[in-house]
Amino acid sequence: MEKIRVVLFDDNYDLRESLLAVFKNHASIEVIGCYAHAKEAPEIVLSSQPDVVLMDINMPGLNGIDAVKKLKKTAPNIPILMQTVFEDEQNIFNAITAGASGYILKSSPTSKLVQAIEEVHYGGAPFSPGIARKVLGFFQTQSPSKEEYHLQPREMEVIEYLVKGLSYKQIAAKMDITYTTVRFHMKNIYAKLHVASMTEVVAKALQNKWFR
Repeated sequence: MEKIRVVLFDDNYDLRESLLAVFKNHASIEVIGCYAHAKEAPEIVLSSQPDVVLMDINMPGLNGIDAVKKLKKTAPNIPILMQTVFEDEQNIFNAITAGASGYILKSSPTSKLVQAIEEVHYGGAPFSPGIARKVLGFFQTQSPSKEEYHLQPREMEVIEYLVKGLSYKQIAAKMDITYTTVRFHMKNIYAKLHVASMTEVVAKALQNKWFR
């Protein structure tokens, strides 16, 4: 089985070493880079081309959210999973709008972190349960947009599954369509919503309260 290549940014030495030990002999994950700060994150990611970036928020010099913004400009197709001790709505919102593909707490079991890396690699948007509730709560306090996006029923169905955290592969199975068809729907959804990432689709759906 081909391993998911991960680059890790975290200023906590003990955590870095712990994750390196966990992933060293893991069947599906390989850490190809491990860094204490994200100042050179765009250059590192461009040169190493990982499958997933695992990013801390609270780091010296350049925080994780600002690093995500830079990475989405230089490597927009590489998914970024935020890992942090923070669980407040503003940090979650900032990470999502910056372009992060998922958000998981450092207190989560290692098995959940592995699952989140796998999910984000295959097109999902993983969030820890408590974080998912906070994301929904945050967007429910926002004023819904009245703009008409002219989304088709099947496109809305795809978006609903994305909001639930399903990957493209899982959505294809649920809807009894091919992976390629899911990607086709997503291309149309991006165009209609004027967004460039899956997390922006989820954010817009929650903000507009399309699903209860």
